[in-house]
Amino acid sequence: MGHPVNPILPLDIFIPDVEAHVWEDGRIYLYGSMDVKGRMDYCSDEYHVYSSDDMVNWTDHGVSFKLSDAVWAKGNTALYAPDCAYRNGKYYLYYCVPDGRCGVAVSDTPTGPFTDVGYMEHLTMIDPAVFIDDDGQAYIYWGQFDGVRVAKLRENMTEIDPDTITQPLNVAEHGFHEGASVKKIGGKYYFVYTDTHRHNGRATSIGYAVSDNPMSGFEYKGVIVDNFSCDPETWNNHGSIQCYKGQWYVFYHRSTHGSIYSRHVCIEPIEFLTDGSIKEVKMTTSCGGVVPAHEPMAACRAAEMSGKIRIAGDRCSEYGFSLVGIESGDTATYRYVEFNGERVFSAVLKTCGGMRTELYIDGWYEGCISAGPTAEYTGLSADISPITGTHEVTLKFFGEGVASLDSISFKK
Repeated sequence: MGHPVNPILPLDIFIPDVEAHVWEDGRIYLYGSMDVKGRMDYCSDEYHVYSSDDMVNWTDHGVSFKLSDAVWAKGNTALYAPDCAYRNGKYYLYYCVPDGRCGVAVSDTPTGPFTDVGYMEHLTMIDPAVFIDDDGQAYIYWGQFDGVRVAKLRENMTEIDPDTITQPLNVAEHGFHEGASVKKIGGKYYFVYTDTHRHNGRATSIGYAVSDNPMSGFEYKGVIVDNFSCDPETWNNHGSIQCYKGQWYVFYHRSTHGSIYSRHVCIEPIEFLTDGSIKEVKMTTSCGGVVPAHEPMAACRAAEMSGKIRIAGDRCSEYGFSLVGIESGDTATYRYVEFNGERVFSAVLKTCGGMRTELYIDGWYEGCISAGPTAEYTGLSADISPITGTHEVTLKFFGEGVASLDSISFKK
């Protein structure tokens, strides 16, 4: 496709906890953890860096760092959320491991490979993130819950000044869970993090707080994006904001496989209002833009779902992934689809007991496809009234048994 779609990386690549940076070459780089498809565990033992010059085509630069490179971290099994910073011709990778310790590695390039410098003293808990202010002072943020901390980094970028450690946020006021990320925008410091204000404390939101000081005084401002409806078992979120070619984006992840793992990186463009606040965005298929209705769309690119339905690997799927476990009453929503007079709705699905797939455009019923039991994926179509313009497409499923959906499309 020549336009961005969520998830932004290939469907079999799972990079959660993304911190995005634009370096001097003008490309945008993604630093994140790396989940393994279908594995019921957080993160693998290596990092990959991805970069792009158009937000559509992404380059995998291979393994940038491995857990085995950190000899001090023996006994750990994974690398958790990282960040990267640039100073004096060097790129510094800040990483963490399950036992709560953090380390730093260095490279001459933004993609590595990074050479380990070692364990960083005075840092306990996970998710290190670095911000360098206009005056050159670097700050490092880390921690979970009320253990969140910030400190000044020394000039060598590998040590902190322990006398400067302070707590910038808290659970009671900010709903802070983990995943710190800080940017300076319009003279203000925006602290982006995993927010637990919604869904009875579930950590599915990316929230933010703003201050005039990078270390204190942060006022809670709200939620940027919430991934609560991406999977029936979704539990966490973690991301960042970054400006690229004049447009700000929020980077976040969505769970798959009916689990809290196997997380895809997604993006949405964000808007700053006149008072400096960020307008909350919905999850989309189209990264906030549009996808043409005439192009067949993998069903697993649903922006939101409800019920038992979930995205999972599927060897019988044309795309390698499909919507599976569909039961009566489940829904799948795609945002936003651009129509140009299409009058035929098609779906490729299979079902063990028969399923009716109803089509809704911006909440209005437009037609349905009824399928009897079929052991293999089968393409079915139904005539609908011609549709024009950009719309939210929702599918509602009713029937017996369980179904899988591989793709949907629209034709004139």
